[in-house]
Amino acid sequence: MVAAQNLTDESGYDVDGIKEKLDEMSDSIKILIVDDEEDIRELLRYNLGKEGYLIETAENGIEAIEKARSFGPHLIVLDIMMEGMDGIEVCEKIREDESFNQALIVFLTARGESFTQISALETGGDDFISKPVKPSVFKSRIKAILRRHPSLGSAQSESISTYGDLTIDREKFTLLVGEKDISLAKKEFELLDLLLSKPGKVFKRLEILREVWGREVIVGDRTIDVHIRKLREKIGIDYIQTMKGVGYKFNF
Repeated sequence: MVAAQNLTDESGYDVDGIKEKLDEMSDSIKILIVDDEEDIRELLRYNLGKEGYLIETAENGIEAIEKARSFGPHLIVLDIMMEGMDGIEVCEKIREDESFNQALIVFLTARGESFTQISALETGGDDFISKPVKPSVFKSRIKAILRRHPSLGSAQSESISTYGDLTIDREKFTLLVGEKDISLAKKEFELLDLLLSKPGKVFKRLEILREVWGREVIVGDRTIDVHIRKLREKIGIDYIQTMKGVGYKFNF
């Protein structure tokens, strides 16, 4: 919070104002919780309900699609491992409906399910939260994710984003780790920004080369490795994970 406040003061972006806007609008923000375990549904319903959100729940994929159509949620919390139609199938069905283009989908996954997490994000998910869920962390993550919604956030929120202890300002090209200002070279910043654009997604080496260095610039794989190593030295080794033989992804 201190880091975000410092960036707000220096850059002119009212991050706290965006959070206040979400707090004021919470009684009109709709969240659909989908999980086949009743105790988890009720735990999440209780904690998000206390924040003032309008909550609906569904216990399976078919009910989730029906509730999504009738309820019109801003955000869907969707468990992946469900009997019958799993969360990935539900996400695919929802993304086929253009009326849900702006709806955010957050998957609940067990820790260590890297392949499943990748599939979920590639299917159209916006983020994932690992089980077991800690209520305080869960509420903070949901509030942060809601800032990405086009009708709830603003252009200001797109410039400044927080991921765990990292706060990035894309307009000023600055990065804070906790309260520490971190200096990044231009390509280091662009590489980190690419990984942050889809937390949990594995970016393949060719994709990284094209997005960060461009199609016309010829650089080797070693260039990516060097920049990843430098980023890890500056932000810590836990954020960027190597997917051997494939590429890299950002976790927080």
